[in-house]
Amino acid sequence: MIDHDGKQDAVALSVRQSKLRGVVCAVACFVLGLIALYSSGIGLIDPKLHRALGFALALLVAVLVSRVSDNSQDPVPRVTALNLVIDLALLVLGLWAIWSFYFVQNEMETALYDISTKDAIPALAGLVVFLELCRRLWGWGLFCVGTFGVLYLLFGENLPGILAHTGFSLKEVAEALWYNTNKGVFGSITNIVLSTVFIFIIFGVLLEGTGAGDTLLKFAFLATRRTRGGPAHAAILASSMFGTMSGSTVANIVGTGTFTIPMIKKRGFSPTFAAGIEATASSGGQIMPPIMGAAALVMADLTGVGYLNIIVAALLPALFYYFSLFCAVTVESRRQGIEPQVLTIDDQITRVDLINSILFIGPIITVIATLIAGYSTSAAGFYAVVVLLALCLINPEVRRDPLRVWRSFLKGSESGAKLLIAIAAIGILVGALDSTGVGLKLADLIGAIRGESLFSALLVAMVGALILGMGMPTLPAYLIIILVMGPAIQALGISMLTAHMFVFYYGVASSLTPPVAIAAYAAAPIAGANPLMTAFMSFRLGMAKFVIPFVFAFYPTILIIEEFELFAFISIVCRTCFCIWLFSSALSMFDRRRLSVVETVLRFVAAFAALAMSPAIYLPAIFTGILLVLFDHHKAASVNQ
Repeated sequence: MIDHDGKQDAVALSVRQSKLRGVVCAVACFVLGLIALYSSGIGLIDPKLHRALGFALALLVAVLVSRVSDNSQDPVPRVTALNLVIDLALLVLGLWAIWSFYFVQNEMETALYDISTKDAIPALAGLVVFLELCRRLWGWGLFCVGTFGVLYLLFGENLPGILAHTGFSLKEVAEALWYNTNKGVFGSITNIVLSTVFIFIIFGVLLEGTGAGDTLLKFAFLATRRTRGGPAHAAILASSMFGTMSGSTVANIVGTGTFTIPMIKKRGFSPTFAAGIEATASSGGQIMPPIMGAAALVMADLTGVGYLNIIVAALLPALFYYFSLFCAVTVESRRQGIEPQVLTIDDQITRVDLINSILFIGPIITVIATLIAGYSTSAAGFYAVVVLLALCLINPEVRRDPLRVWRSFLKGSESGAKLLIAIAAIGILVGALDSTGVGLKLADLIGAIRGESLFSALLVAMVGALILGMGMPTLPAYLIIILVMGPAIQALGISMLTAHMFVFYYGVASSLTPPVAIAAYAAAPIAGANPLMTAFMSFRLGMAKFVIPFVFAFYPTILIIEEFELFAFISIVCRTCFCIWLFSSALSMFDRRRLSVVETVLRFVAAFAALAMSPAIYLPAIFTGILLVLFDHHKAASVNQ
C-alpha cells in the first residue's frame, strides 16, 4: 500500500511539474511573441538588449521543451532530480553568459573596454549551453556544425593545407564567437531572425491555426479533380501553398500528408509513390513565393536585394519544379492506368470555404501592398498578422474555439525560439569561418580545380552543398551552405543573387538526398512505406530540383530581375518545360506506353542537350525530342487500334 501511495504521489508531482513547465513556457513564448510584434511594427529596441532578451527567453523555452523526462509508470526520483539539476545548470550558465554579453557591450559603448580572460569563462559556458540545447532540439547535425566552429578556432592551427590558421587564444575565441555583434552567436544573422524572420514565423503558424491551411487543401483538391493524378496532384498544389507558410518540410508533410497520402493510396498509387510525392512536394514549399518559409527574408538581407525582387526571381524556378512534379504524377498515373474520378459531395467548395479563403488572400495581399508602399519587410509581417487576427473571426471554427488563436501564437513563438537556438550554432560557424578566412581559401581551391569549366565548378559546389545541408532544416542548411560555398560560387563570375539562389535550392534538395533524406523519413510512416525506398523515390521524383539551379546559373534571365532579355527568356522557358517532360518520362521509362532502353537514353540525352548554350546543340536536340514524342504517340495509337 505504501509503495502504491508512493507511486501516486510521484505521478501527482510529475503532473504538477508538467503544468508548471507549461505555464512558464507559455509566458516566455508570449513575451517573446510580444517583443517580435513590438519590434517589427511599433518601435525599435536597442539592438544589444533585443538580442540578449531574445536569447534569454529562447534559452528558457528551449530548456523547458527539450527537457528529458522519464515517462515510465515507475519514475525514478534520482534520474528526475538529475535531469532537473542539469536543466537548472544550463539555465543559470546560459543566463550568466547572456548577461555577460550585455554587460560587455554596454561597457564598450561607454568606455574603452578590452575583453579579458575573465570574460572568456561565461562566453565559453554560453557556447556549451547553446550547443547542448541545439543537440536536444535539432539533433547531432547542427551540434557537430557548431562544435566544429569552436574546435576549429582552438586547434585549427595544427591542421594541414588551407585549413590551417594562425591560432586563437581563449580570449580571442570568446571575442570572435560571443562578444561580437557582426558575427558569432549575437551577430548579424541573429539580428535578421529577431527583427524580420520571427514575425513571419508567427504569421505562418497563425495562418495554419486559423483555418487557412484546411481551406487551401480543399481548393487544391477541387483544382485537380479532373486530372489523372487527382489527390497526388492536389498534394503537390497544397504543399506548395502550405509549405511557403510553414517553412518546415516535416511540418508540411505532417500538415498535408496525413490527409493526402491515404487518398493517393486509395486512388491506386503504391505506398512508396504516395509517400515520395508528398515528401517531394512538401520540400518544395520553401522555394515557393511569396513567403518561402522565411528564407526569402534572410536572403533579402544578406544580398541587399529587395524582398519583392527575391520573390519575383524565385517564382519561375519554383514553377518549373512543381511542373516537373505534375509531369511525374501524370506519367506514373498513365503507367498504372489510373483515370480521373467523379467529384464527390465532400470535395465541393462550400460558402464557408469561400469565406475562409479570405484568411489567406487578405494577409498575403497586405504583405505585397505594404512592401510596394515602401514599408520595411518586418512591418509587412506585422500588418499581415494584424489583418489576419482581425479576419480570423470569420471562421466558425475560430468563433467556437477562440483559444486556437492563442495556441497558434504561442506555437509560432516556440518555433521562433527553437530557430534561435539553431541560429546560435550557425553563428558559431560564421564566426569561425569569418575569423579564419577559410571560405575565401575554399573559393580559391574550387577556382583552381575548375580550370575553364563553369559547369564542373558548379558541379563541385552542388556536391558540397548537398553534403553540408544533409539532415538540416531549410533555413540553417541554406545559411551554412552560403557561408561555406557562397564566396566560391561568386568567384565563378555569377551574381550574388544567383549564387544565393543556387545554394538555397540545394539546401532544400538535401532533404531529399539519400541516405539522410529527412523528408522521406517523415512521410514513409504515414504511408506505411519503407523509408529507404521512399528516399530513393523522392530523389527520383525531385530530380528536377537538381537541374533547375544549373539552368538559372547559365541563364540568369529566368530570374527576371537580372539580365532580362525577352527572346532569351522565352527560349529558355520553352526549352526547360520540354526538357522537364522528356526528363520525367525517361525517369519512369513511360510516356503513352512503355519506353524502350534506347528511347529512354535518347530522351535523357535530348533533355540535357536542349539546355545547352549553343543553338548548334540545342536545336537538333529539340528536333530529336519532338521526333521521340511523336514516335511514342504513333506507337501508342497503333497499339490502341
